[in-house]
Parts: sequence; structure tokens; C-alpha cells
Amino acid sequence: MKNIDKYSRGYFMPPMQSLKWTEKEYIKEAPTWCSVDLRDGNQALVVPMSLEEKLEYFQLLLRVGFKEIEVGFPAASETEFAFLRTLIEENLIPEDVTIQVLTQSREHIIKKTFEALQGVNKAVVHLYNSTSVAQREQVFRKSKEEIIDIAVNGAKLLKTYAAKTKGNFQFQYSPESFTGTEVEFGLVICNKVLDIWHPTADNKVIINLPATVSMSMPHVYASQIEYMSDNLSYRDHVIVSLHPHNDRGTGVADAELGMLAGAQRVEGTLFGNGERTGNVDIVTLALNMFSHGVDPKLNLDNIPTIISKYEKLTRMKVHERHPYGGELVFTAFSGSHQDAIAKGMKWREEEEREQWTVPYLLIDPMDIGREYEGDIIRINSQSGKGGIGYILQQAYGIDLPVEMRESFGYSVKNVSDHEHKELMPSEIHDIFINNYVNINTPIELINYKYTKNDDYETIISIRMNNEDHEFTGVGNGRLDAISNALQTQLDITYTDLVYKQHALEVGSRSNAVSYVGITARHGTIYWGCGIDTDIMNSSVKALFSAVNNLVSSK
Repeated sequence: MKNIDKYSRGYFMPPMQSLKWTEKEYIKEAPTWCSVDLRDGNQALVVPMSLEEKLEYFQLLLRVGFKEIEVGFPAASETEFAFLRTLIEENLIPEDVTIQVLTQSREHIIKKTFEALQGVNKAVVHLYNSTSVAQREQVFRKSKEEIIDIAVNGAKLLKTYAAKTKGNFQFQYSPESFTGTEVEFGLVICNKVLDIWHPTADNKVIINLPATVSMSMPHVYASQIEYMSDNLSYRDHVIVSLHPHNDRGTGVADAELGMLAGAQRVEGTLFGNGERTGNVDIVTLALNMFSHGVDPKLNLDNIPTIISKYEKLTRMKVHERHPYGGELVFTAFSGSHQDAIAKGMKWREEEEREQWTVPYLLIDPMDIGREYEGDIIRINSQSGKGGIGYILQQAYGIDLPVEMRESFGYSVKNVSDHEHKELMPSEIHDIFINNYVNINTPIELINYKYTKNDDYETIISIRMNNEDHEFTGVGNGRLDAISNALQTQLDITYTDLVYKQHALEVGSRSNAVSYVGITARHGTIYWGCGIDTDIMNSSVKALFSAVNNLVSSK
């Protein structure tokens, strides 16, 4: 590509090695989650939410289980101010939930923020100012000392206005654009703010270290977080928080490695909505933990309902391939994937295993409100015999013989390929019924009866070419006797009769299902299926279906 030379790495490694996080295998405990959907997420919408929509979204976040929710920037607009006042005055904030508000380090904004917070039960007041080299040089055109003064003055103003305002307040500071800030300078400015606030065991302070713009690979961010975590003043009384954005597509990785590096709290949004490429996706983060057997402390057991509400209120769409939430993320179209999933599900059922180890499926879809039928295996021209057989068995209780699945699979794939579309379970079932079940042309079974001497003897009545015929056959079993009668009297030749049967529950009535496969002279296997309330009748119908498919092929 052109113009490579115009780009440089605008981030800073810590002044000393910070790699203890590399020794940890996985995240063992859920962080404190803070949803910023109503502030960071809302400001990134083409059409920001109305007051009524924000109230509805707030209720959604409560149902998901967030205990900290950033509700907005109350000094930014009347809608933001009115939303916060509505939450407080109508007692819509549960006692165990803390709201959070954002403010710049400017007195008139801080004053307006505390006016909006009057009477709140519990709130985090989130102070920020930009600290990166690019912001200092290009936007503010201020020295490091002047940038520190902005933060320190803001910290003092928070204390002043909090003391004059009815409510319980916790303070949070963000060196905004932290990832483009020299790490040593980030530490200095955070410690200056902490010296103003003097955190204690009963009044902890949150230091939020945002990847306002993701600039490095995730391991660099983790090293930055570890350095800060190890060197912050009052560390036992400080909660280290993350706020990753997703500019490089690494928001989730940044957050996960940042937690390994010492962070105790994560700010993000449902499904990652936010400025530019978005904020970190809390749903993905939480379910990644869930997949490791760690309770994420969020209620994500009905993802479809959450998505429906999210899409309605934000007017955003959750992509079909979005981790966990996407419509297609648990769906296999590939034949080999379908076969492995189908066998894994059967093995798990047979072995009565509690641990989830099904191939290609990271978690059990049912744990987050998804269904096996129509979700796991879906059929198109790329699908295989295993997946097609799985659909029939799951949706209709039809358990095809292993040998029959290949033949039926080609029938289904030919239809999907010809029509250039995915086939629904009902369409697959129709193909099966129309091509294999109780086929009575060109040879129609009218009746049959048996006598038993040393061998089984049968008399069958058929209709063919509008003429009725009666044949006699002998064999070592009932089905063999009928098979011999058909081959002898109609000059049909086949070998290797394959037979399988099982019960089929349909509503309150139980049917028998039989499958018969016969091998023609040229080696092709023809299959038929019979369904009847009587097991013998279903077997005979299956044989006639197979023979009719053989005769029709000629």
C-alpha cells in the first residue's frame, strides 16, 4: 500500500517491564461492570434516544443486571439533564444500583452536573480531561503542567460541589486518550488527582484508563495497565477501571488482558455500540468468561429478547455473525461441521455428560435462550448428510439409517442448489415425504396375506398400469417373501436388502417407521420409507417405496 511512511506508533510502553499478567491463564472473577450505553453508546447513534427511549433502555440494563450505569452527560443538553432528574425524582434507581455521570474539568459544567444530581442516593461523578501528546499539542496547545492543573482544579471542584449537594458521591478520574499518553505522565496526573481526593477503604476512588483510541496491540495496553496498577498511590483504595474502544478490532482482547493486568472494573456497551468502531462489547466479554465456567454476574440467559429491545431502541442491528448474539453464530451450513455437531450432540446424550464439549459450539446455545432446532444446523447447498439427518431427527423424530443419509442428502442439496436458497426444516421434511415415504407408483400395493409352512409364503395384490395382479412369493421371513414375489413376477433384480425400523411419536398417536434399502444391478442403492400404525405394514410400504424408486429410475 501507499503512504506507509506517514504512519508511526503513537503509543508508549511503560518505562519498566510489566509482564506479570502473562503468567495468568484466564480471568477468574467477574469485574464490576459499568454500562455506558446511555452516554457513550447514545451519543454514537445517528438518532440519539428520546427521554422515553432512554428510560426504557435503562430498564433493560437493570434486567441484564448492571449495578453501575452511566446515564449521561447532564450538562450537555436538556434531554440529558431531564433524564437524570426523572430517574431521581421518580425513584427509578434501585437501591443497589449506582448511576454515573460524566463531566469535563470546567466549573460551569461541574456546577450543572451537581444540580442534576441533587438528591441522588448514590452516584459516581466521572471527571476527565485529555492527556495525550496529540491532544496537548494540537487541541489544547498546553504543557504537561497546564494539563495537570486542569485535572487538579477539576478534582478540587468536585469535592467542593459534592459537599454542597444532597446525595452520596464517589469520584472517578479518566486521563482521556490514555493510550496516546506517556505512561509515566499518566501516572503523575492520576496520582495528583488522588492526592486531592484522598481515597480510603470506605470511600474508594475509580481511576479509569481508557483506550479512547485503540492504538497498540492488546499486550501493550495490558503492560500499560499493569504498570499503572502497580504504581498508583493509595492502591488498596483505588479501583482500576478500563474503557476500551475498538478502533483496531481488539476491544475485547484489550479488556481481557487489561483485567489480567490488574483492572477490577470495565466500562462498555451491549454489543459494542459506541463512537467509530464502538466501545468494548460487554456481552462478548461476559460470555467469554461464561465459556470458561466463570459466572459473569450478568443475566444473559435470553439473548434474543435483549437483542430485540436493543435493536428497537438504538435502531442498530446486531450482525448475523456477531459473537454469541448473531443469528448465525451457532449455525453450521458446512457438511463436515454439521456432521461433527450432530455426532457430538448424540454422544453427549448417550454418555450423559455434564461438561459441554460439543465440536464447533463454544457454549450450549440453550444457555442464552437460543434453540437447537433451526439454530444449530441449517441447510443449504453446502450442507452434508449428517446435518440433514440431524434436522429430520430433531424436528420430526425421523432417524434415518446411516447408509440412507447420503442418498437423502443429495436429494436435499440438489433442491437447495437449484433454487439457490436455504431450506427450512418443513421443506426438508416435504422432500423426504415426497421422495421416500409410502411411494405407490408405478406399483401400488393393494393387499397382502401370509401362510406359514416351513417357509413364509405370501400372496400380494398390486395394481400396475391400471391392471390388478396377484402374485405368490416364498422367503425366510415375511418381508423376504414379498421381496421374492416382486423380483420373480416383475423381473426386477436387486440384492442386499437393508432394513431398519423405529417408533415415531406424532402428537398423541404412535406410528412405526421402517426404512428399506435395495442395491440394483449397477450398484446404486435405492431407498424407501414406510410409515404406518402397524410395524409390518410400515415395513411392506418401505419395501414398495424402495422398489418403486428403483423402477422409476429406469
